[in-house]
Amino acid sequence: MTELVNALGLACPEPVILTKKALTSHDDVTVLVDNTTSLENVKRFGEASGCSVETAEEGGGVFRIHLTRQDHTHPVSDELPPCELPKTPASSGSGPTVFVIASSAMGHGSDDLGTLLMKAFIHTAVELEHGPDIVIFYNTGVKLAASDSPVLDDLKALEEKGVKLLLCGTCVNFFELGGKIGAGSISNMYDIAGALSTAGRIVKP
Repeated sequence: MTELVNALGLACPEPVILTKKALTSHDDVTVLVDNTTSLENVKRFGEASGCSVETAEEGGGVFRIHLTRQDHTHPVSDELPPCELPKTPASSGSGPTVFVIASSAMGHGSDDLGTLLMKAFIHTAVELEHGPDIVIFYNTGVKLAASDSPVLDDLKALEEKGVKLLLCGTCVNFFELGGKIGAGSISNMYDIAGALSTAGRIVKP
């Protein structure tokens, strides 16, 4: 019999936390979520934990995720990651260099000037010899990764260089950007906190 996890109404990372708890004692788990961020995070967590994953849309914005542990030699993930983070980045011997972008504009004062400065900062980051290993976007910063963003080409160039772009899933949902993201991976607070806690350097423009 499947273990049912009702994560309706819960924001990430709670659905992933509940899924992890269920998988530690059950091989067959069904999770109910009501947003696409939780859907993607639970799917990727299940795959990282050696599960086969099947999803179905129930209607009304509800998704059913069925996870079955088939590989018992593969432990349930301890990191709760939807994204694989670099452990030993080239630019730092003690941890990754993490850029934290919490706004679509740089600095305080003129929004127009701040937007120009942020565009220049991200473009410059592509060219840096010792650039970021991870870039975290939250609050209005996630708008920079939208498909119509003026810095989208630069963000894609960073990804091509191997830089991980982590987007706060709660923020993506808040600004109704689901399905409108052009670069980066939808993430959750476990990924973000994990990246910050293991960082060798944190840069916040």
